[in-house]
Amino acid sequence: MEKRTEIGSLGEFGLIQRLAGGFTAHQPWTSIGIGDDAAGLETNGFKVVSTTELIIEGVHFDLSYTPLMHLGFKVTSMALSDIAAMNAIPAQLSVGLGLSNRFSVEAVEELYEGIKLACEEYKIDLVGGDTTSSPQGLIISVSALGLVAEDQLVKRSGAKPNDVICVTGDLGGALMGLQSLEREKQVYLANPAMQPELNEKNYVVMRQLKPMARFDIIHDLKELGVVPTSMIDCSDGLASEILHLCNASGTGARIFEKNIPIDDETYLVATEFSISPLTAALNGGEDYELVFTIAQNDFDKVSKITDVTAIGYMTDIPNERVLVMKSEQVVALTAPGFGPQ
Repeated sequence: MEKRTEIGSLGEFGLIQRLAGGFTAHQPWTSIGIGDDAAGLETNGFKVVSTTELIIEGVHFDLSYTPLMHLGFKVTSMALSDIAAMNAIPAQLSVGLGLSNRFSVEAVEELYEGIKLACEEYKIDLVGGDTTSSPQGLIISVSALGLVAEDQLVKRSGAKPNDVICVTGDLGGALMGLQSLEREKQVYLANPAMQPELNEKNYVVMRQLKPMARFDIIHDLKELGVVPTSMIDCSDGLASEILHLCNASGTGARIFEKNIPIDDETYLVATEFSISPLTAALNGGEDYELVFTIAQNDFDKVSKITDVTAIGYMTDIPNERVLVMKSEQVVALTAPGFGPQ
């Protein structure tokens, strides 16, 4: 029988001490870690950027098909993706948990194992957090700090007309992974004897369960000496993110359907679900790729990065935010919206 330790048997501080025991420091900037009232960060002249993610069971994730270890990795990636969007390098992480009594110490340790794997992947330090009781379900809040030289800080508001719009990776996969997992859940509920059929959907499923923050691209840009003029991470879908950049920068945008990167598996799964692959890419969200703009004279440098695609350009007409279809038809770029931004 699987061991179950009640959280009450350890108490809050005992639980924190137990969870934090396996973490090691990766960053020279961490001067005070877990064990004091607040964490310490020695910036050495860098600008500090911060972000917070709050996710709630039943709203943002479903534990019937989301392993706790994957969830720990994912929430860390979600927070750090915002750090990447500022062209910064991540340094520290704090995690707050709201736990109902259905969660054992072992379950929380599994969640933290995923957070630990992410800390090792991204070379960041877990420096604190908080735990409290939840009337039902699991609530996770992740706060992250990053560092960036002042002259390399990138915001949403710096794009200029004729800047090239670029995206990393491919888009729409996370939505197709979610659709696949939801369908298998319904099949299981109808007949628990049925085995899940996800063998041909490994890529899209992992895009949903274990996204990666794209610090590889941030490092590539630094090595090339390129500072994007604006940047945002793709959490709500490509269309929404481009509209954010346009609104912040006072520009218009023209992007081209033929250039939007969509993985073959994403395309096949979308077709299976009778969903337009283009719609998945434009409005799906949770891909956590980077959407950024660069000056035209940097385009040759950036084109050397294999996982970056130029999809269009900014214009000097602020109310012109359009998608040019493969048929040459021009349509308005719209986003359905996903709550407060």
